[in-house]
Amino acid sequence: MKRSISISIASKAKDFLNRRLLGIGNPLTPPFFSRYSYMTRTLSTSMRPNKTDLKDPIKLFCRMLESRPLPSIVEFSKLLSRLAKTKKFDLVISLFNQMETLGITHDLYTYNILINCLCRCSRFSIALSVIGKMMKLGYEPDVVTLSSLINGLCQRNRVFDAIELVAKMEAMGCNPDVVIYNTIIDCFCKNRLVNNALELFDQMDRSGVKADVVTYNSLITGLCSSGRCNDADLLLKDMVMRNIAPNVVTFTALIVASVKEGNLLEAEKLYKEMIYRSIVPDVFTYNSMINGLCMHGRLDEAKGMLELMVAKACLPDTVTYNTLINGFCKSNRVDDVMKLFTEMSRRGLVRDTVTYNTIIQGYFQVGKPNAAQGIFTRMDSSPNLRTYSILLYGLFNNGKVEKALVVFEDMQKSGMYLDITTYNIMIHIMCKAGYVEDAWDLFCSLAFNGVEPDVVSYTTMISGFCRKRLWHEADELYSKMHEDGLLPL
Repeated sequence: MKRSISISIASKAKDFLNRRLLGIGNPLTPPFFSRYSYMTRTLSTSMRPNKTDLKDPIKLFCRMLESRPLPSIVEFSKLLSRLAKTKKFDLVISLFNQMETLGITHDLYTYNILINCLCRCSRFSIALSVIGKMMKLGYEPDVVTLSSLINGLCQRNRVFDAIELVAKMEAMGCNPDVVIYNTIIDCFCKNRLVNNALELFDQMDRSGVKADVVTYNSLITGLCSSGRCNDADLLLKDMVMRNIAPNVVTFTALIVASVKEGNLLEAEKLYKEMIYRSIVPDVFTYNSMINGLCMHGRLDEAKGMLELMVAKACLPDTVTYNTLINGFCKSNRVDDVMKLFTEMSRRGLVRDTVTYNTIIQGYFQVGKPNAAQGIFTRMDSSPNLRTYSILLYGLFNNGKVEKALVVFEDMQKSGMYLDITTYNIMIHIMCKAGYVEDAWDLFCSLAFNGVEPDVVSYTTMISGFCRKRLWHEADELYSKMHEDGLLPL
């Protein structure tokens, strides 16, 4: 009799779940379950899932319902935790509800898993109602509960709501830990609210919560992004003084900032210190160093850095090659560029629009318009407006005005959206080539094409009129520019 009842319950559970939207998780970061790692251990011998079970969680859930005695809530928590880690948030919520329907009593751990999933799905109001319900049942929210809510809020940049929630939870006796502080500090920094992050850092210290390398990395990255490299250096010294070892993220943030400021000497110094500390550079570190070397015309050293990273088993990416290609193009070394271009293909890397745009511009720059057009026709990726702008200017500067006009006509016929920058380029080309009347027709068509002329459009057209000694037309257009509230360059 009991056996038939359990089979009936399991059957109803399966029918219920099959009606739900299963297996669809939000593309969010995996939830934090490190605080209750017992849930991630393998199930007990009687309920340990095999590969088939993991592929069919409903089957495993139904097997658990059929088992006698019924598995403990800890075993159900393990299943929910596994699913949550695979981002199957909707499925976890459905299973939780079904457990409740079948009279299986939840504990604090299953409630925390549910709250985490609800926050990942942006269902904050429901998550808060679940907290209210669990408190009525005698379960007080803990630091895991708070962490789930904070993480969900910060992922949506609701950082001040997160601060307010922490204050409320502190009043209830639930004090934030280092993970919660790190989450909020990181959110402040990513939103360029570095001073707020530093204030929270000080509060964290006063509260007796010890900062870790994650805390410092967020702050150093935030300071560097805000152009406050000196403050970032001071923070690096502070973390070393507190015996918190900087890692590759720490040094890479400082190197990136130094390169952006044009201080390659400081970047090289930081890179050498990394190596001295036996910290292995990653692709972001190498890319930044290569960028710095290229910016200072040290192209052979930049190429050597590429060879070094390959030798160290750090695989270069598209950014690595695009950076090198840009550096060699600026130095008119197009033969080296094509070697890099071929090497990208050999490594199986995607040659994106940036790659092609850079090479096309490089060929035009050295006076090889046919080679540039050849690269354009070979593009694997879709050309964008930047591609066409390079093509139009390149053809014009290399004496192929008629070809530029044909390309522009093709662009118009294709129905692609043309912005004011593209129109300005063509007005400039037409005026320079002496086709002022055509340029004026194009200028007059801007409004019809849904594009408003800007100060560049007016200035270019006025210059075109002046070249043809059409003083009256130039004066009228100058007055119209002022009427439109545009100031001359």
